[in-house]
Amino acid sequence: MAKSNEFSGNVINLIGAGTEIKGNIKSNGDIRIDGFLNGNLNTKGKVVIGETGRIKGEIFCTNSDIEGTIEGKVNVGELLTLKSSAKVIGDIKTGRLAIEPGSAFTGSCIMTENAIQNEAGKAFKTSKGTPETSEAKATSL
Repeated sequence: MAKSNEFSGNVINLIGAGTEIKGNIKSNGDIRIDGFLNGNLNTKGKVVIGETGRIKGEIFCTNSDIEGTIEGKVNVGELLTLKSSAKVIGDIKTGRLAIEPGSAFTGSCIMTENAIQNEAGKAFKTSKGTPETSEAKATSL
């Protein structure tokens, strides 16, 4: 029987606490970061940043739960959730945004209805062709 190298879609990647990576990461699966990434992250899956996780760079993904710290732009096609321990310093572009009390966010936010990732994973569009946006500015307390 021949082996297949096709992507299964259920891949979960982990960058553990104490791990530091300098460079960009591109993945088709979900990824959890509990360590430090100094670079950009681009995935078609979900990104989870644990409480000890830190990213200094830009993020492109479909969904994301943030508990740690991000310094850079965050681009999420569907739902971005900022947990109570989250700290984001940078601009956000997402389809939907959920912010728990206690989280800190400094930057601007653009929410675009039905946002989807394009093939390059670097732009989001609405199904209507022109984005309907809601802009907000927030600063940490």
